[in-house]
Amino acid sequence: MRRIDDRERRARLALRHHLAPRAVASDSVRVADELVGVHATDPASVYLGLRARVRGLEQEAVAHELYEARSLVRIIGMRRALFVVPLELAGVLTASCARAVAAAERTRLHRMLSEAGITSDPRPWLRAVEAETMAALEAAGQATATELTAVVPGLREQIPFGAGKRWQGQVGVSTRVLFLLSMEGRIVRARPRGTWLSSQYRWAPVDRWVGRAFPDRPTDDSRVDLVRRWLLAFGPGTITDLRWWTGWALGEVRRALAGVDTAEVELEDGGSALVLADDLEPAPDVEPWAALLPTLDTTIMGWNERAWYLGPYGPALFDSNGNAGPTVWWDGRVVGGWGQRQNGEVVVRLLEDVGAEGAAAIDAEAARLDAWLGRVRVTPRFRTPLETELGA
Repeated sequence: MRRIDDRERRARLALRHHLAPRAVASDSVRVADELVGVHATDPASVYLGLRARVRGLEQEAVAHELYEARSLVRIIGMRRALFVVPLELAGVLTASCARAVAAAERTRLHRMLSEAGITSDPRPWLRAVEAETMAALEAAGQATATELTAVVPGLREQIPFGAGKRWQGQVGVSTRVLFLLSMEGRIVRARPRGTWLSSQYRWAPVDRWVGRAFPDRPTDDSRVDLVRRWLLAFGPGTITDLRWWTGWALGEVRRALAGVDTAEVELEDGGSALVLADDLEPAPDVEPWAALLPTLDTTIMGWNERAWYLGPYGPALFDSNGNAGPTVWWDGRVVGGWGQRQNGEVVVRLLEDVGAEGAAAIDAEAARLDAWLGRVRVTPRFRTPLETELGA
């Protein structure tokens, strides 16, 4: 059995995730494709994650790909999270991940509409509201949720939740319907209101926004494709990693793996993992590298079993729900975290001694990020203990 130790895993990560100096890319679309999506739940993570991997990338260039060229789109993907992906990959994620979630959400929304007393016959009611919403979007080209509720009465209805609980409240039908239409690949998040840090998006029909519908693919074929892509970008990885990353049931993971030609390899800890069968060539050594990666970065969130690159630092760098905060990397390992002071200054906290070379490289990278942000303060959506402390 081929053995891939932690040093080689880190070299593969550095090269395939475009983090080593020799692997820095010149194309945001290529990076989003080869990473199997860039995490986008926190809007700033898209810009900061691409900046770390694309040579000389400016904020305007990211916005151009998203809103002018429209070669990248935001969609719901793995684990119901938001990702920025190229158009072809959007079809894969919609079919492999979002489609099943959408079916369950539709059933759930039918029940919620009935229990709220909004309608006694939720299926035709919901279909009619969806048709009105799509017609309004077609007429406008793109619109915010607020603008849509002004012209589609059904979207104004409110659904109560958590009755009698501390967290009771109401959710608008507009929120549920737009989420459902987006998961089904019928609408897409367009240009946000406000700055590049805003998460208040306009909505647009997919075919109006990108000129065509997402490719309609069979679910099983798309899952096989997604697993193959993940193994190329993240392998070696375990079934536990893959199950967590996709959000699928174990049986769904195993069925998808059955369609991929894989090989088993031995890891440094004595366990085993999978790689693509034609991906067994030794990875070349990589020069030491430093990176400051954002909240929910694709790399740190790529595996469930993280000891080989995260070490003991999870409690300081993740929140209680498992969301990664801003991290500092040196030579393929997480060695600390970063944040911003109230005035926007980028500050770093190392959690171990990285030597003079590592400290100097990390300081230089922090200075470059500070200049790139121009003292714009990015507050992560998910606050972690170390980031919160640095930002105080």
